[in-house]
Amino acid sequence: MAPRRGVSDGELIEQVGDGDRDAFETLYGRYARAIFGLALRRLGNREQAEDAVQDTFASIWRSAASYRRSRGPGGPWLYTVARNAIVDRARARRDVTAEPLGVASVEAGPAEQAEAGWRAFVVHRAFGELPSSERAVLELAYWGGLSQSEVAEFLNIPLGTVKTRTRNGLSRLADLLDEDLG
Repeated sequence: MAPRRGVSDGELIEQVGDGDRDAFETLYGRYARAIFGLALRRLGNREQAEDAVQDTFASIWRSAASYRRSRGPGGPWLYTVARNAIVDRARARRDVTAEPLGVASVEAGPAEQAEAGWRAFVVHRAFGELPSSERAVLELAYWGGLSQSEVAEFLNIPLGTVKTRTRNGLSRLADLLDEDLG
């Protein structure tokens, strides 16, 4: 397989949607390491992270035909698929663990849960109002635990662009939250 250096992520995803295994291998080569790093930071377990990478690329293979370049670049789409696989892994892991019998719960009470739920709703709503380019950078940095250099590599954009989008996104988010929570 010859590397496809000049081909965009979006074009590769479309080719994968058409069943092109070489395009799939190229995407895997571009993103597997970054997705593994993201999964390892989020899950804290190498085996779970490897499974999340496998789940991500299985999902990409199955759903690539649904990708539309007109909705945005391929990198954020791939990140969304990876994020979903990682979140699913984390949920599955949480479902298995249980508190031992006879141990008091350390969870917040109903009032604290309601307040936390309201704040989470407000933040989520404000986050949804950000432009997708700023939202993707912030998700990778703050929820994915990637450095700005890793975000730039993951999204295949210049580091300066990541810094600008991060600064603008955080500023816009602060303004939105000031309106809602202030």
